[in-house]
Amino acid sequence: MRRPLIGMTAYAQQVQYGSNDLIAGMLPMTYVRAVHAVGGRAVLITPDDPGTDVIESLDGIVFSGGGDVDPAYWGAERHPATEVDKERDESEIMLMRAALAADLPTLGVCRGMQVMAVVGGGSLHQHLPDLIGHERHRAAAGTDPLAADASAYGRHDVITEPGSIAHTLLGAHATVNSFHHQGVDDPGSFTATGWCPDDRVIEIIEDPDYAYALGVQWHPERTADLRVFAALVEAAAKRSGLKPEAFAA
Repeated sequence: MRRPLIGMTAYAQQVQYGSNDLIAGMLPMTYVRAVHAVGGRAVLITPDDPGTDVIESLDGIVFSGGGDVDPAYWGAERHPATEVDKERDESEIMLMRAALAADLPTLGVCRGMQVMAVVGGGSLHQHLPDLIGHERHRAAAGTDPLAADASAYGRHDVITEPGSIAHTLLGAHATVNSFHHQGVDDPGSFTATGWCPDDRVIEIIEDPDYAYALGVQWHPERTADLRVFAALVEAAAKRSGLKPEAFAA
């Protein structure tokens, strides 16, 4: 029996490959390996030809991390620190709406959680240091042994809401990595169920009315804790009548 097919949003980037200078569809392999480690099969979705037809072929979807979401989507002026990718925003906003409408199991990671909140009618803080007075959610040199790149990621605790999906998956407390300067302000139709206890920055949003709709602000794909990916693949398998298999990471 085939593995649950998990789409993963990717981005287009100018790269140097040998003697070739070209635009490549890219996503860190940490995302791909995370899906494969918990029994799924990862496929990349690039932003160059946006459309929702891909949803029909998938059992689940991951909205990956990356750059800022354009504040025009919630009617705000752009902050000087905000940098947007119009092509990616258009593609992922469209895909998120379609995935939720189809009740396709959905996991949002970092930017992906922010896209989820915006599609739910919410809004973002464009530059967290203006709000909380520090940059410990990113660029905390040498503080994060959980991350693949310890010099770039912050490390902090997350507490979860009792009775939530997040609490069931992760328990009352987790230690996570992070790299972001935008953050969720209003989660819209979603419910905030996890926070950084030091500054109350929202770290998890969810909606239990869907087969699986969870967003996390950190980067679990860069750690050994893949529980949110495993739950995604389990929900994807259940929705499609498949039996997920466990594979060693």
